[in-house]
Amino acid sequence: MAKPGFELRTLTFIDSLQPQLAQYIAKDNRVYDPKEYDAALMIEIAPAMEIHTMIDIALKATAVRLTSVVTERHFGLMLAHHSDQGEIKEAGRAILRETGLDENDRAAVEILTKKTIRGVEQDHAIMFTGLAKGNMVIAGESVFIMEVTPAAYLMVACNEALKAAQVKLIDIKPFGASGRLILSGGESEIDSAAQAASAILQQLNEMKASKSGKQLD
Repeated sequence: MAKPGFELRTLTFIDSLQPQLAQYIAKDNRVYDPKEYDAALMIEIAPAMEIHTMIDIALKATAVRLTSVVTERHFGLMLAHHSDQGEIKEAGRAILRETGLDENDRAAVEILTKKTIRGVEQDHAIMFTGLAKGNMVIAGESVFIMEVTPAAYLMVACNEALKAAQVKLIDIKPFGASGRLILSGGESEIDSAAQAASAILQQLNEMKASKSGKQLD
Protein backbone atom coordinates (compact mmCIF):
# COMPACT_ATOMS: atom_id res chain seq x y z
CA MET A 1 0.00 0.00 0.00
CA ALA A 2 2.96 2.33 0.42
CA LYS A 3 6.67 2.49 -0.05
CA PRO A 4 8.86 1.07 2.76
CA GLY A 5 8.67 3.03 5.99
CA PHE A 6 5.87 5.28 4.77
CA GLU A 7 2.10 4.75 4.90
CA LEU A 8 -0.37 6.92 3.02
CA ARG A 9 -3.40 6.59 5.27
CA THR A 10 -5.69 9.18 3.73
CA LEU A 11 -5.70 11.34 0.64
CA THR A 12 -8.96 13.13 -0.09
CA PHE A 13 -9.89 16.03 -2.33
CA ILE A 14 -12.72 18.30 -1.17
CA ASP A 15 -14.17 20.32 -4.03
CA SER A 16 -15.99 22.99 -2.03
CA LEU A 17 -15.74 23.42 1.74
CA GLN A 18 -19.24 23.92 3.08
CA PRO A 19 -19.73 27.01 5.26
CA GLN A 20 -20.17 25.19 8.57
CA LEU A 21 -17.09 23.05 8.03
CA ALA A 22 -14.96 25.99 6.85
CA GLN A 23 -15.93 28.02 9.90
CA TYR A 24 -15.47 25.07 12.24
CA ILE A 25 -11.89 24.69 10.98
CA ALA A 26 -11.28 28.40 11.52
CA LYS A 27 -12.42 28.36 15.15
CA ASP A 28 -9.20 26.87 16.51
CA ASN A 29 -6.97 26.95 13.46
CA ARG A 30 -3.35 28.09 13.86
CA VAL A 31 -2.30 28.57 10.25
CA TYR A 32 -4.41 30.09 7.44
CA ASP A 33 -8.20 29.98 7.69
CA PRO A 34 -10.05 28.71 4.62
CA LYS A 35 -12.83 30.67 2.99
CA GLU A 36 -16.24 29.13 2.53
CA TYR A 37 -16.34 27.05 -0.68
CA ASP A 38 -12.55 26.82 -1.03
CA ALA A 39 -11.24 23.52 -2.35
CA ALA A 40 -9.14 21.49 0.06
CA LEU A 41 -6.72 18.57 0.25
CA MET A 42 -6.48 16.31 3.30
CA ILE A 43 -3.52 13.96 3.72
CA GLU A 44 -2.85 11.69 6.69
CA ILE A 45 0.31 9.60 6.94
CA ALA A 46 2.44 7.50 9.23
CA PRO A 47 4.96 8.07 10.73
CA ALA A 48 3.68 11.44 11.89
CA MET A 49 6.70 13.66 11.24
CA GLU A 50 6.80 12.70 7.56
CA ILE A 51 3.85 15.06 7.12
CA HIS A 52 6.33 17.95 7.06
CA THR A 53 7.84 16.54 3.88
CA MET A 54 4.37 16.49 2.32
CA ILE A 55 3.72 20.08 3.39
CA ASP A 56 7.04 21.21 1.92
CA ILE A 57 6.31 19.56 -1.43
CA ALA A 58 2.81 21.03 -1.68
CA LEU A 59 3.82 24.58 -0.75
CA LYS A 60 6.82 24.67 -3.08
CA ALA A 61 4.91 23.22 -6.04
CA THR A 62 1.73 25.31 -5.85
CA ALA A 63 0.04 28.40 -4.43
CA VAL A 64 -2.06 26.48 -1.89
CA ARG A 65 -2.29 27.77 1.66
CA LEU A 66 -1.59 25.52 4.62
CA THR A 67 -4.79 25.30 6.64
CA SER A 68 -3.84 23.11 9.58
CA VAL A 69 -1.37 20.48 10.75
CA VAL A 70 -1.71 17.81 13.43
CA THR A 71 1.16 15.54 14.49
CA GLU A 72 0.44 12.82 17.02
CA ARG A 73 2.53 9.93 18.24
CA HIS A 74 1.82 7.78 15.19
CA PHE A 75 -0.09 9.82 12.62
CA GLY A 76 0.39 13.21 11.00
CA LEU A 77 -2.07 15.10 8.86
CA MET A 78 -2.22 18.26 6.80
CA LEU A 79 -5.09 20.24 5.36
CA ALA A 80 -4.42 22.71 2.55
CA HIS A 81 -6.88 25.02 0.83
CA HIS A 82 -7.20 27.32 -2.19
CA SER A 83 -10.03 28.93 -4.12
CA ASP A 84 -8.74 27.25 -7.32
CA GLN A 85 -9.45 23.52 -7.44
CA GLY A 86 -6.61 23.13 -9.94
CA GLU A 87 -4.06 24.32 -7.40
CA ILE A 88 -5.32 21.84 -4.84
CA LYS A 89 -5.28 18.94 -7.29
CA GLU A 90 -1.76 19.82 -8.42
CA ALA A 91 -0.58 19.90 -4.80
CA GLY A 92 -1.83 16.35 -4.39
CA ARG A 93 -0.28 15.23 -7.67
CA ALA A 94 3.06 16.81 -6.72
CA ILE A 95 3.12 14.86 -3.45
CA LEU A 96 2.31 11.63 -5.28
CA ARG A 97 5.03 12.24 -7.88
CA GLU A 98 7.68 12.92 -5.23
CA THR A 99 6.74 9.90 -3.11
CA GLY A 100 6.19 7.48 -5.99
CA LEU A 101 2.67 6.72 -4.82
CA ASP A 102 -0.68 6.50 -6.55
CA GLU A 103 -3.67 8.11 -4.85
CA ASN A 104 -5.34 4.70 -4.61
CA ASP A 105 -2.42 3.49 -2.49
CA ARG A 106 -4.18 5.19 0.43
CA ALA A 107 -5.72 2.98 3.10
CA ALA A 108 -9.30 1.80 2.83
CA VAL A 109 -11.73 3.49 5.16
CA GLU A 110 -13.47 1.42 7.82
CA ILE A 111 -16.69 2.67 9.38
CA LEU A 112 -16.55 1.76 13.06
CA THR A 113 -19.81 3.41 14.16
CA LYS A 114 -22.80 4.66 12.21
CA LYS A 115 -25.61 5.47 14.59
CA THR A 116 -28.72 7.67 14.47
CA ILE A 117 -30.54 8.67 17.64
CA ARG A 118 -34.04 9.87 16.83
CA GLY A 119 -35.94 12.40 18.93
CA VAL A 120 -33.09 12.90 21.37
CA GLU A 121 -34.06 13.58 24.99
CA GLN A 122 -33.17 16.88 26.65
CA ASP A 123 -30.42 15.58 28.94
CA HIS A 124 -28.83 13.81 25.99
CA ALA A 125 -29.12 16.95 23.85
CA ILE A 126 -27.38 19.02 26.53
CA MET A 127 -24.53 16.49 26.63
CA PHE A 128 -24.03 16.74 22.87
CA THR A 129 -24.12 20.54 23.03
CA GLY A 130 -21.28 20.36 25.56
CA LEU A 131 -19.11 18.88 22.78
CA ALA A 132 -20.01 21.57 20.27
CA LYS A 133 -18.01 24.61 19.18
CA GLY A 134 -21.04 26.57 18.04
CA ASN A 135 -24.22 24.73 17.19
CA MET A 136 -26.55 23.36 19.85
CA VAL A 137 -28.50 20.11 19.84
CA ILE A 138 -32.13 20.73 20.72
CA ALA A 139 -34.38 18.14 22.37
CA GLY A 140 -36.47 16.34 19.78
CA GLU A 141 -33.85 16.56 17.02
CA SER A 142 -32.13 13.53 15.57
CA VAL A 143 -28.39 13.01 16.04
CA PHE A 144 -26.05 11.15 13.68
CA ILE A 145 -22.74 9.76 14.97
CA MET A 146 -20.06 8.32 12.69
CA GLU A 147 -16.65 6.95 13.68
CA VAL A 148 -14.11 5.89 11.06
CA THR A 149 -10.50 4.90 10.65
CA PRO A 150 -8.34 6.42 9.29
CA ALA A 151 -9.77 9.47 10.97
CA ALA A 152 -9.07 12.07 8.27
CA TYR A 153 -11.66 10.55 5.94
CA LEU A 154 -14.29 12.20 8.12
CA MET A 155 -13.56 15.58 6.53
CA VAL A 156 -14.91 14.59 3.14
CA ALA A 157 -17.74 12.58 4.74
CA CYS A 158 -18.79 15.61 6.75
CA ASN A 159 -18.56 17.92 3.76
CA GLU A 160 -20.76 15.68 1.62
CA ALA A 161 -23.30 15.37 4.45
CA LEU A 162 -23.50 19.16 4.74
CA LYS A 163 -24.01 19.45 0.99
CA ALA A 164 -26.82 16.94 1.02
CA ALA A 165 -28.96 18.14 3.92
CA GLN A 166 -29.90 21.00 6.21
CA VAL A 167 -28.16 19.72 9.33
CA LYS A 168 -25.93 21.21 12.02
CA LEU A 169 -22.28 20.31 12.53
CA ILE A 170 -21.87 19.62 16.23
CA ASP A 171 -18.40 18.08 16.42
CA ILE A 172 -15.74 16.61 14.17
CA LYS A 173 -12.42 15.06 15.19
CA PRO A 174 -10.59 14.05 11.99
CA PHE A 175 -7.33 12.92 13.60
CA GLY A 176 -6.03 10.15 15.84
CA ALA A 177 -6.47 6.39 15.65
CA SER A 178 -10.15 6.89 14.80
CA GLY A 179 -12.23 9.96 14.11
CA ARG A 180 -15.70 11.06 15.18
CA LEU A 181 -18.41 13.14 13.50
CA ILE A 182 -21.63 14.35 15.16
CA LEU A 183 -24.46 16.05 13.25
CA SER A 184 -27.95 17.03 14.37
CA GLY A 185 -31.17 18.11 12.71
CA GLY A 186 -34.60 17.01 11.61
CA GLU A 187 -35.11 13.29 11.15
CA SER A 188 -35.36 13.22 7.36
CA GLU A 189 -32.46 15.65 6.97
CA ILE A 190 -30.26 13.55 9.24
CA ASP A 191 -31.12 10.46 7.21
CA SER A 192 -30.06 12.26 4.02
CA ALA A 193 -26.84 13.46 5.64
CA ALA A 194 -26.00 9.98 6.92
CA GLN A 195 -26.60 8.48 3.49
CA ALA A 196 -24.34 11.05 1.81
CA ALA A 197 -21.54 10.55 4.34
CA SER A 198 -21.64 6.79 3.89
CA ALA A 199 -21.87 7.01 0.10
CA ILE A 200 -18.69 9.04 -0.40
CA LEU A 201 -16.70 6.67 1.82
CA GLN A 202 -18.03 3.68 -0.10
CA GLN A 203 -17.11 5.40 -3.36
CA LEU A 204 -13.54 6.00 -2.18
CA ASN A 205 -13.22 2.35 -1.13
CA GLU A 206 -14.52 1.19 -4.50
CA MET A 207 -11.99 3.42 -6.27
CA LYS A 208 -9.18 1.95 -4.19
CA ALA A 209 -10.31 -1.66 -4.67
CA SER A 210 -10.64 -1.32 -8.44
CA LYS A 211 -7.57 0.94 -8.82
CA SER A 212 -9.71 3.02 -11.18
CA GLY A 213 -11.01 6.54 -10.90
CA LYS A 214 -8.96 9.42 -9.58
CA GLN A 215 -9.98 12.36 -7.40
CA LEU A 216 -7.07 14.43 -8.68
CA ASP A 217 -7.61 13.98 -12.44
